[in-house]
Amino acid sequence: MATTADDQLHMQRALRLAERGRGRTAPNPVVGAVLVARGRVVGEGWHRALGAPHAEIEALRTAGPRARGATLYVTLEPCAHHGRTPPCTEALIAAGVRRCVVALRDPHRVVNGRGLARLRAADVRVELGLLAGDARAQLAGYLLAQRERRPRVTWKVATALDGRIADRNGRSRWITGAAARRRGHALRAVNDAILVGAGTVRADDPRLTARHAARAPQPLRVVCDTRLSLPRTHRLFSPPLARGTVVACGTNASATRARALEAAGVTLWRLATERGRVSPRALARRLAGEGRHEVLLEGGATLGTAWLRAGLVDRIALFAAPLALGEGLPWCGALGRTLASAPRGHFGRIERLGDDVLLWWERRF
Repeated sequence: MATTADDQLHMQRALRLAERGRGRTAPNPVVGAVLVARGRVVGEGWHRALGAPHAEIEALRTAGPRARGATLYVTLEPCAHHGRTPPCTEALIAAGVRRCVVALRDPHRVVNGRGLARLRAADVRVELGLLAGDARAQLAGYLLAQRERRPRVTWKVATALDGRIADRNGRSRWITGAAARRRGHALRAVNDAILVGAGTVRADDPRLTARHAARAPQPLRVVCDTRLSLPRTHRLFSPPLARGTVVACGTNASATRARALEAAGVTLWRLATERGRVSPRALARRLAGEGRHEVLLEGGATLGTAWLRAGLVDRIALFAAPLALGEGLPWCGALGRTLASAPRGHFGRIERLGDDVLLWWERRF
């Protein structure tokens, strides 16, 4: 596909617009769209929230009659089916859009090329693949859910310089400073679910909400508690947090405790177990099935190590503070790997956050 510098700029703009919907569209992907007529942008849009108009419809509404004869730049294939909203392809055809530049084909089973075919059948010129690599990176969680039936998982860790996440007395508040903690809440705000283990809930009694960032609705809160050992006195199991909280437990967990949690508004997922704990693979499949494509794992060493061992950790967001404890709890447990078999990845960007740093590790596929 022959593209111009202007084509590149308009698709880059569409990708930036798509990010504005991050954390609000689940189970739908984030999508951005730009309409251009005679070299001028006449409409823009992004998918703002589940049930809201798709990005293409928002751009058409902005453009009005100026959409006739225009080119649409969109980050993901327009839909051609009736879902929560009418088909975007029909709206584009009715508006007189003559060219459609698409970054990625949508692999979802109800789309998967049908939108592109419908546009071509209506004599709309369709071009596929512009900035496809950038779009794949943006939609990594959504694409994993379609391809492997699991979400993209980011393990968030806050550690001292020597790899300790708590001192010898189990205290971890606060290893990192205020700027790092604000960045951690911003991470919550762009994920569909936050995952912790029973040990983290027992030690910290967290709320697992995205604060310091505009976010509605809040991410789903998921607790792994295989035997339902946690008391109901924790904040996650009390109003108003209970109705946005899920407890993943084993199939043999206490029915009495399960009923008490459900009576409080908590949702229970009974799942298969591995090594006496909720199976990471089973929980990953359930999360993807619920449309939670981006998951932030905030559990401690036990939960994070289990997911890393299972090959389900795609990124690690490692917040490091410039202090050394010398003893205490390490951030990662035993993986049983040799140097040759250790999970390999690469370092991404590094962020300075006051006195702390955020180091991104990404798994190498």
